[in-house]
Amino acid sequence: MTGITVLLVVAVLAVATGLYFRSRSGTVRAVRDTGSDTDAVRPLLLEAGITTDTATVLHFSADWCGPCAAVRRVVGQVLNDRSGAREVELDIDAHPVLARELGVLSLPTTFVLDTDLRRRSRIAGVPSAAALRSALDAL
Repeated sequence: MTGITVLLVVAVLAVATGLYFRSRSGTVRAVRDTGSDTDAVRPLLLEAGITTDTATVLHFSADWCGPCAAVRRVVGQVLNDRSGAREVELDIDAHPVLARELGVLSLPTTFVLDTDLRRRSRIAGVPSAAALRSALDAL
């Protein structure tokens, strides 16, 4: 009987955890700006080819990441409709230091950067086009 109770508790916890992470996937979250954090990441962003002339949608991906293709489509769709922003896709395997500094723990992860290379928004998972537009409109 104890074994069945433990199994049920573990199953309920697993379902609750899965629902929690699913609810956060694709959600745009504002990033709190800390000046020292931006100063440490800025050289890495510049080295990766990100420029300061326009806002940037930066997304990390990998060849083995299935949902990353969906992020490409959403970002392309949103940026085709607007000017003043560009897309930069970085392979996490080619830029592990930058990914670590930005706290990328899962793929796909997308950031909206302003012209000062400050992170304004962070999206874990595949964003909706409306959510990404609202993040860019907030700049």
